[in-house]
Amino acid sequence: MTQKTKRKKRSEVQVKETWCLKDLFKTYEDWQEELDVIQIDVRDVTSLKGKLTSSSSYLLRGLQAYEKIQERLIRLATYAHLLLQTDGSHPDYQSDFTRLNAVLTKIETKLSFVQSELRTLSKSQIETFFKEQADLHKYKKMLNDVLEKKPYTLDANIEEVLAALGDVHRAPYMIYERSKSSDFVFDSIQSEDETTLPMSFALYEDRYELSPHTDIRRKAYDSFIKTLNRYKHTYAALYGTEVTRQVALSRLRSYDSVTQMLLESQQVTEKMYANQLDIIQTELAPHMQRYAQLKKDQLHLDEMRFCDLQAPLDPTFNPETTYEEATSMIIEALKVMGKEYSEIIEKAINNRWIDYSDNIGKATGAFCSSPYGVHPYILITWTNTMRGAFVLAHELGHAGHFYLAGKYQNLLNTRPSTYFVEAPSTMNELLLANYLFSKADDKRMKRWVIEQLLGTYYHNFVTHLLEGEFQRRVYRHAEKGTPLTAQLLSTEKREVLERFWGDAIVFDDGAGLTWMRQPHYYMGLYPYTYSAGLTISTVVMQQIKAGEKKAVDRWLEVLKAGGTMKPIDLIQKVGIDMSKQDAICEAVRYVGSLIDELEKSYE
Repeated sequence: MTQKTKRKKRSEVQVKETWCLKDLFKTYEDWQEELDVIQIDVRDVTSLKGKLTSSSSYLLRGLQAYEKIQERLIRLATYAHLLLQTDGSHPDYQSDFTRLNAVLTKIETKLSFVQSELRTLSKSQIETFFKEQADLHKYKKMLNDVLEKKPYTLDANIEEVLAALGDVHRAPYMIYERSKSSDFVFDSIQSEDETTLPMSFALYEDRYELSPHTDIRRKAYDSFIKTLNRYKHTYAALYGTEVTRQVALSRLRSYDSVTQMLLESQQVTEKMYANQLDIIQTELAPHMQRYAQLKKDQLHLDEMRFCDLQAPLDPTFNPETTYEEATSMIIEALKVMGKEYSEIIEKAINNRWIDYSDNIGKATGAFCSSPYGVHPYILITWTNTMRGAFVLAHELGHAGHFYLAGKYQNLLNTRPSTYFVEAPSTMNELLLANYLFSKADDKRMKRWVIEQLLGTYYHNFVTHLLEGEFQRRVYRHAEKGTPLTAQLLSTEKREVLERFWGDAIVFDDGAGLTWMRQPHYYMGLYPYTYSAGLTISTVVMQQIKAGEKKAVDRWLEVLKAGGTMKPIDLIQKVGIDMSKQDAICEAVRYVGSLIDELEKSYE
C-alpha cells in the first residue's frame, strides 16, 4: 500500500507560500502593545460624549477621532483573524482572538453613544453643519444612513447594552469557524491502486469534488458526509442560535421581518432580493439540468449523483497549473483593466499579500481581507488545479476593488453594500475566462475553458443562490417559531436542491447535510448576493467584449467610488437597472448559450 505525503503543519510550509503580516504589525509584541494602548486612546472619542452634536466643530472633531480609532481596530482585528485562519487549532491564536473580541466589545460599548447621538440630528441641522464645516462632507453618506435608520433605533441605554453583548452576538460564527478548522477529522480514502489519500475540508472542496476519477470523487464525498453527519445536531443548534438572534433583534427594532432588517443593512429592496432568487431558480434550472445530463452522458455514469455535479466533462483533459503559471495568466488577463489596476494585482502577487499554502488547521475556502490603510490579504489553498486560478482571480478582484476604494475614499466610505461586493470579484473570473478562450488553439481547449466559466456560474448562480433559497425558507420557519432541528434543516436543504435539479440528479440523504458547509449563513443574507454580483459583472463584461470604449473606465470609477452610493445608484453608473429583471434574464441567457455551445461541440 502506498502512502501519499501527509499534510504539513503550519511551521513546515515555505515562507513564500504565506502572507507577510509585518505590514500590519512588525512584531507580535507590537500588536499586543497596540491592543493595550487603544483602550486608553479611545478617550479621544469618549471625551466628546454628550457634546458630539452640540456644534459643527465638535461633530467634525468627533467623527475624525472615531474614524482613526476604527482604522486601528480594523488593523488589530485583521492581524488576529489572519493568524487564526492560518491555523485555527493553535491555542495561542485562539486565545489572542478571544482576547481581541473582549477588547472590541469593551470599546464598541464605549463608542455606542456615537450612533445614538448622531441619530438626534435632524436633516436641517446636518445641512447647517455642512455649510459651517466643509470637511464634514466626506461623512455625508454616513450621516444620511444614520437618519434612515432612525425608525429602528432603540434607546441609547439599550443600544449600549446590545453593544456590550458583542461577544455573544459574534459567538455563533466564531464557534462555527473554530470547530470547522479544529475539530473536523475525515477518514482518508483509497484510490483504485490502493494509494491512501489524505482528506480534509479544503482537499474535498478544492480537489476531490472536482476529481475526474469517479471512484475517488464518490469515496471522498462519503468521507465528507460521514464527518458532517457526526456534527449535525450540534451545528443545527449553533445555526439555530444565530437565526434566533437575528429574529429577536429584528423584532426588538420593530422591523416587519428579519429579512427586512437584513436587507436594510444592504440598502436593497425585497423586490430586488426576490428577483435574484425567483428568476434564476426558474429560468436557470432547465439549462443546468441539460448540463447535468450532458455530463452523465459524456462520463458514461450509471447515474448522475449530487457528488458528481462538479466532475469535469473531459476527465483526461485537465491541464494542471502551478501557482506561478496561474498568477502569470491572471496578470495577462487583467491587463485590459489598465495600468493602475494591473499594478495592484502585481503587488499582491509579488509582495506576499497571498497565503496559498496547504497546512493542517488552515481555514477552508478562500477570502480577501482588506484592512484600510494597509493592503488586502488573500487566503487560498493552492492545489495545482486550473479551477484554483479562477478562485485566485476572484479574490484578487476583491483586493483590487478595496485597494482602489481605500485609495480614493476615507475609511467610512470604502465599503459598498454586500449586494454589489461580489461583482468586482466575479468580473475577474470572466476576464480570465475570456483571456484563456482567446489563447485556446483547439476545440478541446476551448471546450475546457467554457467548462471553467460554467464553474463560476455554478458556484454563484447555483451553489450560493440555492443557499439563499435555503435561508429564505429557514427564516420563514424561524419567524413562525418552528424549531430549527438538524432534520428540518437537512430536509429543507435537500428539497431546495431537488426542486432545482429535478430528475437530472440522484440525491442521497447526505446532500441535505451540505447546509453545514458554508460560514455565509452567519453573515446575514450574504449567499444570494453572489448571484447579484455575477449578474452585474456578466452584463458589464458583455459591454467590454462588445468594444464599448468607456466600459472599463466606467467600471473603474465604480470601484473607486467604494461605499459612497447605494447599490442601485452605484450600478446605474455602468448602465444597469437592478430594480428590473432585464439584467438577470440576460445573464441567465448567457449561461444557457454556453451550455448550447458545449452540447454542439459533442455532436
